[in-house]
Amino acid sequence: MKNSLLALLFVASASAASAQTITKDSTLQKAILDTARYDSLMIRMANGDKRWPVKKAPLPLPGAILPFNRVVAYYGNMYSKNMGALGQYEPVEMRKKLMAEVKTWQAADPSTPVKPALHYICVTAQADAGRNGLHNLRMPFSQIDKVIEMAKPINALVFLDIQVGFSDVQTEVPLLEKYLKMPNVHFGMDPEFSMKEGSVPGKRIGTFDAKDINYVSEYLAGLCKKYNLPPKMLVIHRFTKRMVTNYQDIKLRENVQLVMDMDGWGGPDLKKGTYKYFVQGEPVQFTGFKLFYKNDIKPVPHRMMTPEEVLKLKPVPMYIQYQ
Repeated sequence: MKNSLLALLFVASASAASAQTITKDSTLQKAILDTARYDSLMIRMANGDKRWPVKKAPLPLPGAILPFNRVVAYYGNMYSKNMGALGQYEPVEMRKKLMAEVKTWQAADPSTPVKPALHYICVTAQADAGRNGLHNLRMPFSQIDKVIEMAKPINALVFLDIQVGFSDVQTEVPLLEKYLKMPNVHFGMDPEFSMKEGSVPGKRIGTFDAKDINYVSEYLAGLCKKYNLPPKMLVIHRFTKRMVTNYQDIKLRENVQLVMDMDGWGGPDLKKGTYKYFVQGEPVQFTGFKLFYKNDIKPVPHRMMTPEEVLKLKPVPMYIQYQ
């Protein structure tokens, strides 16, 4: 009798625990699967292009930034005023200018909240082979720490970007884990300076394959699971076909959001053409668009595209980068 009572109590307890688990999972599933707003935003992002949104994309886990927000980032390196706005201005002025751009984008699309970001090149490609022979220069952690601190006053996201040179993502990405495990730190990778064929960076345009991108996204996904993080964004720069090979083999994950960023400069017609053929025409998941304060206006009478013009693209970019 005693054993039967214990058994009944065990079953009742197990049932209660199971019910709690089901309730908890159901709540989580509702957050993931009750996705009327998500689906609506993705269709709006497609802007009439039937290839978008991509059908293979899994639903994002809670905490995903895209497509619920647009990210507007300043790009650069702290050691160079020529690599972008991030390193061109003193921190206070830089933040002021960035937030002015954020305000402009918010006015251009009031329905999409805008998040500021600092996109920092923490591994830069070099013409000189250097001590490691890899034609890259890894920024000291003290500089990355400064960028992390610079982001705090405006609650900005941080992207760490790598130009691997003769190295590879398998070598470079794990070195940044102490930062990538932070919830507000995301990642960028630049195929232009991945010199698989052995050319000196800057002499030819480099390339990443889907395998390289899949390694990075799997690594980021692993960090999200290990440290219970919200989904990470992964930005891949692109302005030629060869820069990203086998795009159709890129794997999408529920805790990594891939952004193919149109990285070319020039006048509006050239930029729109590059976007059409190399980003819109080879759908992955989300898209980005880079605007150059200097290079887009050369030669005269070229000009930088306005937010209103960028918002007419198909699909609509959810990540905007200023250099």
